[in-house]
Amino acid sequence: MKAKLDNKSRLKKFFGINTSMLTMLVIVVSLGLGEKIGERFLPVYILALGGSIYAIGFLNSIDNFLSAIYSYIGGYISDRIGYKKALYTYTLIAIFGYLIIILFPIWQAVLVGAVFFISWTALSLPAILSLISATVVKEKQTMGVSLHSLVRRIPMALGPLLGGILITNLGITTGSRVSFSIALMLGIFSLYFIKKYIEDKKEGTSKPIAPLSIFKSMSSELRILLLSDIFIRFAEQIPYAFVVIWVLENKGMSAAFFGILTVIEMITAMLIYIPVAYLSEKTSSKLSISISFVFFTIFPVFLLFSRNVPLLIIAFIIRGLKEFGEPTRKALIVKLAPIGGQGSIFGAYYLFRDVIVSVVVLFSALLWNIGPSFNFLTASLFGLIGTIIFILFGKDERGLVKKYESN
Repeated sequence: MKAKLDNKSRLKKFFGINTSMLTMLVIVVSLGLGEKIGERFLPVYILALGGSIYAIGFLNSIDNFLSAIYSYIGGYISDRIGYKKALYTYTLIAIFGYLIIILFPIWQAVLVGAVFFISWTALSLPAILSLISATVVKEKQTMGVSLHSLVRRIPMALGPLLGGILITNLGITTGSRVSFSIALMLGIFSLYFIKKYIEDKKEGTSKPIAPLSIFKSMSSELRILLLSDIFIRFAEQIPYAFVVIWVLENKGMSAAFFGILTVIEMITAMLIYIPVAYLSEKTSSKLSISISFVFFTIFPVFLLFSRNVPLLIIAFIIRGLKEFGEPTRKALIVKLAPIGGQGSIFGAYYLFRDVIVSVVVLFSALLWNIGPSFNFLTASLFGLIGTIIFILFGKDERGLVKKYESN
């Protein structure tokens, strides 16, 4: 019995697990499943309701833009009222978005509803990182962020699979509305869970910090990471909304098969999170982030030349491998933030990144209309630029942290 307790304690120490972390992970699975069961098929749902390719491009752009705004607002709110109240508020907003989509099956209403339900991930991430920063010892924060990233992939894998099955069996319109009904129920369940089990803690700033002031306070190394990350997100987001159209319409695959591809992507990501987090604690963070950027860059090109099922599977394995250094990058931002201001720093970082990306993504539909190959190759070119910038000018985490802590 004692040996079992010792093993349990060692596991908790290795992963940096505590009650608040466990509760947060459960909520992430529940709300993430609700979000992803319908979100991944929004482009084909909009087309089925009479929307155009440009409506899909607008959806992707507004998603990035609002994610930027929501990240900053979410970070500020989290620092002001504490992560428990913040998470509860964000969940209510997402539920409102689901209700709009369920009650009004027109493509314009889908765009309006998306404005609200896509808010949860962007708003909640700064609060979740604040929770990790407040409850997990510093040397285990990369592991904590990796656990969050790993668990996030469970609903990201299961959601599109379940949504694809519903759409395949019920049709696009009915299947999508049923998917969002399930999301609504999971959101209500999550409200109860947040209220009952999340620790109520506030340790933030007492007044807002202007985004420009935060940017000026960033180290030059963090600005380099931000710049390279912007180019990498061009590579990710320019083709993002059109990947499902490419697989379903250009390759003639079913929605259920696309769900399977997404499962493959997420399983790949989940398998590498813990080993990479452990290696990042022992070796160079720059190496893992650089590897991640390479996979972001090559995915659009590989997808373009995926002519059959085996190649599509390999393409989505590559897409999963792009998560190689993502937890390390997020943990680095948090580690470089002042105590009590992690949410604001993280939110401001995402504000600058995603506002710029949203403007470029506005042209993604135009690139797609020129030709899918033009869309995919342009995305990869941006990824190559971002990767080169980081490899040449990016710094390793350990040196950055020492420099930051000495100031």
